[in-house]
Amino acid sequence: MNILLTSAGRRGYLVNYFKEALENQGEIHVANSSIHSTAMMYGDHSVVTPLIYDDAYIPFLKAYCKEHHIDALIPLFDIDLPILSNYKTEFRRIGVEIIVSNKEVIAICNDKWETCNYLKKKGFHTALTFVTLPAAINAIRQGHICFPLIIKPRWGMGSISIFEAENMDELNVLYHKVEKTIQATYLSYESQQNIKSCVVIQEKLVGQEYGLDIINDLEGNYQTTIVKKKRAMRAGETDCAETVINLELETMGKRLSLVMGHTANLDVDAFIVEGVPYILEMNARFGGGYPFSHIAGVNLPKAIIHWLNGEAVEQSLLVANPGVVAYKSLMIIEHQTNAVPVVL
Repeated sequence: MNILLTSAGRRGYLVNYFKEALENQGEIHVANSSIHSTAMMYGDHSVVTPLIYDDAYIPFLKAYCKEHHIDALIPLFDIDLPILSNYKTEFRRIGVEIIVSNKEVIAICNDKWETCNYLKKKGFHTALTFVTLPAAINAIRQGHICFPLIIKPRWGMGSISIFEAENMDELNVLYHKVEKTIQATYLSYESQQNIKSCVVIQEKLVGQEYGLDIINDLEGNYQTTIVKKKRAMRAGETDCAETVINLELETMGKRLSLVMGHTANLDVDAFIVEGVPYILEMNARFGGGYPFSHIAGVNLPKAIIHWLNGEAVEQSLLVANPGVVAYKSLMIIEHQTNAVPVVL
């Protein structure tokens, strides 16, 4: 089996997880729009692609999959998800299974305003959220919400342009700063859906933060929820976490799986606030917290390979040992890559 990981970025660890799971019974291909992406150095083969929103992107991926006999394609970046979700049937016709949730699930997860509305509708607790500056200011004046407040892109990812406002002056300045940043980055693409309401303002949840890996099979059937207690954060990423048993969060994960029906992993940021579980954000992909599940005994890449082969998955592959504390670290690697630059 040959697997292509797209928009791999710095996720060299995921490349290695899939290589180990294949047990030399296939190859892992790594794709990214920049040759200067560390994950490119870990695959059996790597390739530079057109940008995701380029008209040549999908034709390029289809041609690459045909030429290299790719069996499954797994996107690892939020922007990639809605694009590739639209082409699941088309790729299936050429023998390639795209491991991605349907476009409705992705739309809910990628849009933080829609995430909030969906969660409230389904009976989950979430942060009080506003999608316009006047609405937030009115709520402050009426005492419905108070500082500090979090300002961030509505269609945001990668911890880009997330700020905390302590007062009204900061709220006004930072709101417009986020608007400007969105237009100057790749966040502008999805934000075109509603450019006048592309920033959200949220109450700051104060409590213990957790990361959840809510795992479904490839048909959207619930398998398990892995709970990790976040012990250290850096720039929006989990630096240190511990796998724990928390029946309340596990039950919430199962409830969320049943209403979402996502494919494979749903990465969720959750809080316990005064004893009440809250959901802040969801990502319909392998999240930055998955390695903490993996090092504790979970092997979702191997489970995905079994599912693709039509094989049963042993429950042991999806069980995390509790009490495993792990850390992320920085390392320097020499630039050596077999990536082939694309010619447009």
